[in-house]
Amino acid sequence: MSTDLLPVTLVVDDDERFRERLQKALLSRGYPVLSAADHESAMCLAATHQIERAIVDLRMPGASGLSLIVDLLERQPDIEIVVLTGYGSIATAVEAMRRGARDYLNKPCHADRILMAFDAEPDGPLPKVDYEIPSLARIEREHIERVLNECNGNVSKTARVLGMHRRTLQHKLAKFPVAR
Repeated sequence: MSTDLLPVTLVVDDDERFRERLQKALLSRGYPVLSAADHESAMCLAATHQIERAIVDLRMPGASGLSLIVDLLERQPDIEIVVLTGYGSIATAVEAMRRGARDYLNKPCHADRILMAFDAEPDGPLPKVDYEIPSLARIEREHIERVLNECNGNVSKTARVLGMHRRTLQHKLAKFPVAR
């Protein structure tokens, strides 16, 4: 498969592990990929590259994904944008679409589902994707890792944010050690 025919995709997410996994998944499908950790680095890439598609995290340090949608479309009006978030709500979904996003998906999200969001007819039904649905334990572990990362590794603060006892969190972390 020639990468000259596939659209250049920009992945913008502050979660380095997620960003690298998604980038690797897209590369394995033949898509040329650029990646950025925040609004500023994404705009630098948009200034120097022709980007056809962007996958944008909603919550990032600094300017949010919602403002990035507007700025990317201002710089490259033909870009298609899909928003990903681990903190989805109807209000942010509506706002993302109002600002120009093509779709709004909740994390974790399979790479094939993201690609389908770009390829589907607007307002049309999405075809069925055959992939493994993550287990509840895996989703919980990834959520704990994300919150722990946001709390800079502070277990007590993470437990408070998650609304659980510190010992319960320590027990969960012992079962699934988090790389810090």
